[in-house]
Amino acid sequence: MAEQPQPISPVKNFFAGGFGGVCLVFVGHPLDTIKVRLQTQPKPQPGQPPLYSGTFDCFRKTLVGEGVRGLYRGMAAPIVGVTPMFAVCFFGFGLGKRLQQRKPDDILTYPQLFAAGMLSGVFTTVIMAPGERIKCLLQIQAATGETKYSGSLDCAKQLYRESGIRGVYKGTVLTLMRDVPASGMYFMTYEWLKNILTPEGKSVSELSAPRILFAGGLAGIFNWAVAIPPDVLKSRFQTAPPGKYPNGFRDVLRELIREEGVASLYKGFTAVMIRAFPANAACFLGFEVAMKFLNWVAPGL
Repeated sequence: MAEQPQPISPVKNFFAGGFGGVCLVFVGHPLDTIKVRLQTQPKPQPGQPPLYSGTFDCFRKTLVGEGVRGLYRGMAAPIVGVTPMFAVCFFGFGLGKRLQQRKPDDILTYPQLFAAGMLSGVFTTVIMAPGERIKCLLQIQAATGETKYSGSLDCAKQLYRESGIRGVYKGTVLTLMRDVPASGMYFMTYEWLKNILTPEGKSVSELSAPRILFAGGLAGIFNWAVAIPPDVLKSRFQTAPPGKYPNGFRDVLRELIREEGVASLYKGFTAVMIRAFPANAACFLGFEVAMKFLNWVAPGL
């Protein structure tokens, strides 16, 4: 069973979650760029090598061709969205726990923690879907040699002008398919590892920074082990020309399996897993540090 800190403060979760999200994006965005470029690279012509032979080749070509800035392309959209998104994410997890408690001091089982995590995935999709759409489009345009969008705001304006709000939120169902089960795994794994790593006779709140980093990093790996296949479909769908996949993710799935096999659902796996540990370790450490700071400066908030 997992020990639950009480009570949950929405205001503290907002600021602490936002800070944790900024830490995650800053640490993990370069490898997210590599992941998206690998997932969306065009199929090579017969007899021709692929644009990128793998994670490290993509990293090298991006760095040589575009410099460090190329690795951080499209970061403005997730940075702008991280504060409310992670606030809603962590608050949604807390709300999911509360809804399952009969008494405030009830300790939840791990399946209940998984269910609470899934609720957080539903909450964050409203913010996540348009940010993911904009991020993916900006990340691939440099690789294609075209400059259709001058930045995140320009991308959002053009999408809205061309297709309305549906254009901005293209890929929402796939974002839900990715984030709902993955968020359940994310939070459940983190709580489970925190409990395992807490020395006997100590409180979870006293866990050291290295142990928080380890728990958060592994939680990120478990999260992405669940999320990669729908993430590949989402990236393909969100960056496809209008009308290419009239039946949504089913068309994307059929095309990928037919042309590239089941292994294509795990494109970018290396980049994702290399990114997952440090990015999510930074996220949870940032969250825990921010929560301790807020509890110190505003205990009654």
